[in-house]
Amino acid sequence: MGRLRRRMFEEYGEEFTNNESFNIAYRKVKKIKGFYSHLKIYVIVNLIIIVSNLNHDFSGFGFDIDGLFEWHTYSTPIYWGIALGIHAFTVFGPDIFFNGDWEKKKIRKYMDEEASNTSKWE
Repeated sequence: MGRLRRRMFEEYGEEFTNNESFNIAYRKVKKIKGFYSHLKIYVIVNLIIIVSNLNHDFSGFGFDIDGLFEWHTYSTPIYWGIALGIHAFTVFGPDIFFNGDWEKKKIRKYMDEEASNTSKWE
């Protein structure tokens, strides 16, 4: 168990009924943190790439506006953006449409329908 994880468990340990609920929450927080780190690196690196493609004059002071209209200026942000979107979907996506609350509502709905159908013919 890592130092941060151990400290968090010691602070919030009595709030959890078992260690498994803490592990699930901890893994979810680590995934979200990993996504935001990925997003931060994506923005920083791609800004550097775009600015460096605009700066074709190596004296450091001139910008070549033609660099805005070249494919290689945006190819890395586009492909990396697709990968970032997939990463976002793996972290946030499955819970957007079919979360546990949705499952409970559907189960309750079908149970109520079944109960009304069986009592209807009695």
